Amino acid sequence: MKNGAEIVLSSSPDQLPLLLRHLGRRDYRSTWQAMVDFSAGREAGTTDELWCCEHPPVFTLGQAGKSEHLLADLGIPLVKTDRGGQITYHGPGQVVIYLLLDLARRHLRVRELVIAIEQAVIDLLAEHDVLGERHAGAPGVYVGPAKLAALGLRVRKSFCYHGVSLNVDMDLSPFAAINPCGYAGMPVTQTRDLGIVLTPGQAATALAEHLARQLERKQ
Repeated sequence: MKNGAEIVLSSSPDQLPLLLRHLGRRDYRSTWQAMVDFSAGREAGTTDELWCCEHPPVFTLGQAGKSEHLLADLGIPLVKTDRGGQITYHGPGQVVIYLLLDLARRHLRVRELVIAIEQAVIDLLAEHDVLGERHAGAPGVYVGPAKLAALGLRVRKSFCYHGVSLNVDMDLSPFAAINPCGYAGMPVTQTRDLGIVLTPGQAATALAEHLARQLERKQ
């Protein structure tokens, strides 16, 4: 997806380059297809990228996801995708960052990447005096019992895509129509309701910078 504002996050000689693209609001299906095409066309020297965007309202169901976790028909489309995890909701005011990485080149295992993504969100929250937590067996970041950030990944031939979503300033009501990430009754929250004064654009840039720091530490 060769458009959107571009920022090089890692540029020192001893670090692998990482390109950040702000894509604005994008249709989920076309963005997913662009990730698949990007990963399939990668070569040895292809730069790793982070794609920041928002999506129009959509439910997405992971590769092994169960359709019964969709509880009500709100007229919002459901897309069965190839990431890990169960069902989640994307909509305006939620920041999505897709990580298109060569894990072998970064000597990075999937579990290590999951931990790095979660830590990036936790560090962002800590800057605003909010305690983010991990819950055993349920990837993502939580504030108390409420889920704030969800993640799902896909790896093919060591190439990773999909990523993390962070609820910033959005309509949370569609989450009531699903079992978020497969957990019945799981509450959700967003940074606005936690007293964090960031626009989605500001949150996207801040989270991308934290992700870059986490990836640099893994090199």
